[in-house]
Amino acid sequence: MDYGPMDVDEVGPRVVIRESFPDRADFVLENVDLAFANSLRRTMLAEVPTMAIDLVEVDENTSVLADEFIAHRLGLIPLNSKQIEDVLYTRDCDCDQYCENCSVTLTMHAKCTGDEIMKVYARDLVVAEPRPNEWVGNPVITDEAGLGSVICKLRKGQEVRMKCVAKKGIAKEHAKWAPTSAIGFEYDPNNKLRHLDYWYEIDPIAEWPVDEKNASWESEGGVQQSGEPFDYNAVPSRFFFDLESIGNLEPDAVVQQGIKVMQQKLAAVLQELAGDENRNGDAGGDGFGGQEPDGMQGGEYGVDQGYTTPYVNPGATSQWGGGATPYGATPYGQSGWNQ
Repeated sequence: MDYGPMDVDEVGPRVVIRESFPDRADFVLENVDLAFANSLRRTMLAEVPTMAIDLVEVDENTSVLADEFIAHRLGLIPLNSKQIEDVLYTRDCDCDQYCENCSVTLTMHAKCTGDEIMKVYARDLVVAEPRPNEWVGNPVITDEAGLGSVICKLRKGQEVRMKCVAKKGIAKEHAKWAPTSAIGFEYDPNNKLRHLDYWYEIDPIAEWPVDEKNASWESEGGVQQSGEPFDYNAVPSRFFFDLESIGNLEPDAVVQQGIKVMQQKLAAVLQELAGDENRNGDAGGDGFGGQEPDGMQGGEYGVDQGYTTPYVNPGATSQWGGGATPYGATPYGQSGWNQ
């Protein structure tokens, strides 16, 4: 679908989808500032949760590839992440390592018995039950043959038998959880705001051609004429996105999840600000008086702490924060090293 330019006089954020495909969306975001548009882009790239294989238990591997090599390939296979809200983060689950509430188990068993080289594909990954829902964890297969990505090749007598555990995560922690392969982002294609200083040899217009598709959506149209007064107060308000999904989430779901994550982050900020206001002169500053908000706009979205790692865990006490170690107190606490 291809729509014409939107009404520039309309007040409030608006999104117009110019082109839509199963794995790609070209849309225009208008009536927002640059900070919001760029924040949405960064959130969609790095903080939208998806499923990916995170743990591989190798029972048998007589192929020419090392265990770690195959495990790395397995982690890069896109897995369906539809309704991933049904899956818990492992850090939020009560289990010791993984269970059906925070993970999806896949098994792979292939053995070559013929004289020809045998290829092991993503289709050979079998999802085990139970799991949070019927979609999450399924390998994404988009080729016409229905094979998916090649994992390894086997000669006669070689065998691979592995158990794969897929978990929920975000690309900020590892690229295998990335929902998009690329996001095109542009504003002011005619460079009227002079945010770019093009280097050129002879003619900047000829050496830096304008994207006609995006430039045609600018209300003024064309490039700034010579001698035209420059508007120092002008700010960008129309942004062009070209989002390409890798298949684990549909493009519109990536955008919606990105907005949801931003709302959760804003809710966390409001929570901290409310806590500061309700301290009531607490000299020690040990606690916050505010209550945790139920979510944004009536509690539709709950507060999420974002991702955590063993090195960044909100509320946890770090062993480097001044506590004792086997060698005595650390230099950040009551250290005796300087005595």
